[in-house]
Amino acid sequence: MRRVVVTGLGAKTPAGLTARQSFEALLAGKSAGQLVGHLVDAAVQPPLGCPVTGFDAGAYFGHRELPGLDRTARLGIAAARDAVADSGFEPTGDPVRYGVAVGVGGTGPAVGGAGVARGDIRLDAYTAARSMPNTTAAGISKHFGLRGPSMTYSTACASGSNAIGEALRMIQYGRVDAVVAGGADSQFDPVIMDAFQRIGALSSRHDAPHEASRPFDAGRDGFIMGEGAAFLVLEEREHAEARGARIYAELAGYGTNCDAFHIVMPRRDGSVAAGCMSEALADAGLDPAEVGHINAHGTSTPRNDQAEAKAIAQVFGATPPPLTAPKGVVGHMFGAAGSFEAVVTVLSLEQKLLPPVANFERPDDGVQLDVVTGTPRAAEPAPAISNSFGFGGHNSTLVFRPA
Repeated sequence: MRRVVVTGLGAKTPAGLTARQSFEALLAGKSAGQLVGHLVDAAVQPPLGCPVTGFDAGAYFGHRELPGLDRTARLGIAAARDAVADSGFEPTGDPVRYGVAVGVGGTGPAVGGAGVARGDIRLDAYTAARSMPNTTAAGISKHFGLRGPSMTYSTACASGSNAIGEALRMIQYGRVDAVVAGGADSQFDPVIMDAFQRIGALSSRHDAPHEASRPFDAGRDGFIMGEGAAFLVLEEREHAEARGARIYAELAGYGTNCDAFHIVMPRRDGSVAAGCMSEALADAGLDPAEVGHINAHGTSTPRNDQAEAKAIAQVFGATPPPLTAPKGVVGHMFGAAGSFEAVVTVLSLEQKLLPPVANFERPDDGVQLDVVTGTPRAAEPAPAISNSFGFGGHNSTLVFRPA
């Protein structure tokens, strides 16, 4: 198999407008949770969220481009452009040897249709382009002239991770030499928010937004909606070395499977998620004892965190490696969650620092997890895994090695 490395990172998140700015905010451990103005105006209960602030779409797109791009596509294409700039990669070779892989969780037709149903979105000549889930992937391919596979994956909360994993396979199997891979999502729509509230998924801590997202904490009561985008440039190792690229880390393994259990709830015993982690480790040729840390899915919902804790115990035993969970700071970015957590895992390996889990105070009774709390924790160079477990039972695990 061809080896695959990470050479570029880009992100637009509630924690910052670059990958490094976002990582620094995670190290500080302060949640981006807040009351979101237009949700307050629409009387959404609770009107909590982790929005991306300060993003200037005009810095990336001309006035003729903007009408055809919804917020997801704007954030996604901008983050992808930042990742390519960070990598120093210029696709000057055969354009069919370069690809794009994008994860989106639930935007496009769902959000646009909700707005039309309410009567506050009018149909126009750009509606079709804005509503297509593949607009982000198409926009990235078009901007850079990449003529290889341009794929969109939608596996709910695992979408961004699956996109990165499938990009890994494209390169390993020799179809392409490099892929711009990641995820993007923005679902701050009153109808969508109300739908999640009706299934009991959202936190009700509207009186303390910064404390609402609390992965693995015994007092958690649901997630906070986030938005954003995160992308990586993945390259075949020899391709990257030939151009003198900086290598952040190696993407060494990938596992994916499905609980085949329930549309919004994970399997309680965590057995299938455990199988996903084991598959990814086997793909990387690693034993669980070699893993230095876990970047957990950690949604802050009672059942999801409990199931993930059980899955971790099945793979790693009574003394699992240190665990971090970014959703305590940025909320649940859905289609971008897995890709942002991959970015965080890569930067954790580069910086040899693990961000603390925001708002974590005490674990569930009987749960043995080594949760990083309070301040960042120094970490020795070692492989790390990043978990993403989505609605519908879609599971994905990525394994990264230090450069």
